[in-house]
Amino acid sequence: MSTKHESDKQQVYDFWNDAACGENLYLQSIDRSGYESHAAERYRLEPQILPFADFDSTSGKKVLEIGVGLGADHQRFAASGAKLYGIDLTERAVKHTRRRIELFGLTSHLALGDAENLEFPDETFDIVYSWGVLHHSPDTAKAIEEVYRVLSRGGVAKIMIYHKWSMIGLMLWLRYALLTGRPWRSLRDLYAAHLESPGTKAFSYTEACQLFTQLSHVSISTPLRHVDLLGSDVGQRHRGLALTLAKKLWPRWLIRRVMPNAGLGMLIEARK
Repeated sequence: MSTKHESDKQQVYDFWNDAACGENLYLQSIDRSGYESHAAERYRLEPQILPFADFDSTSGKKVLEIGVGLGADHQRFAASGAKLYGIDLTERAVKHTRRRIELFGLTSHLALGDAENLEFPDETFDIVYSWGVLHHSPDTAKAIEEVYRVLSRGGVAKIMIYHKWSMIGLMLWLRYALLTGRPWRSLRDLYAAHLESPGTKAFSYTEACQLFTQLSHVSISTPLRHVDLLGSDVGQRHRGLALTLAKKLWPRWLIRRVMPNAGLGMLIEARK
């Protein structure tokens, strides 16, 4: 493995170990009420998660979540009776999720782990789930190969990765390319430099299909989400007057009407 690859992964680790996704925005305390409030806000802002994850259907199934974050989805899987495993690159996320699971009297097998090198045997899981994680991996293709490897025959992958042709991509181009006099900057460069952890990627529909070519019955949707409509805080790196003004002027009704599939989240479900 190259030194650059290891350096890139260290940058991803450093960013998310400083604060798990949503920690500075939506987690008020690390007790039951704090985690309950976080979950309520998460599913208010991200209602697409509930039908996509379909937590209630996972009872008795062996489920792996890659990238547990603050643990809201992990808690729902555990409460639904899944035989649950979870990994995250960072100690911070594993600590939060372990605390959360214990506070609610649930069980899961949690550990530090690298999505590109999963420490599970072939064909272990009925479901592999990952929401907004694998696009941060320096080698997303390798991570998805690992998803395929650990899925059992007939198993289902439910993966959200970022969509290149999204409203967020347009906003990044306006803010960091057009308004800085560099309209030629590529979306690849803009996502890597300005959206969340360094090196973050986003994929076109065609590129996503290529990533999941080993799996069958691939279903992809890109619905608008709260971040695309500037209906909430948009991330740990973005603050300031320009964003405040954009939130007031953003033509949400027009975007919903004209670009309903320009969401940042690419929801992919596929079967082995």
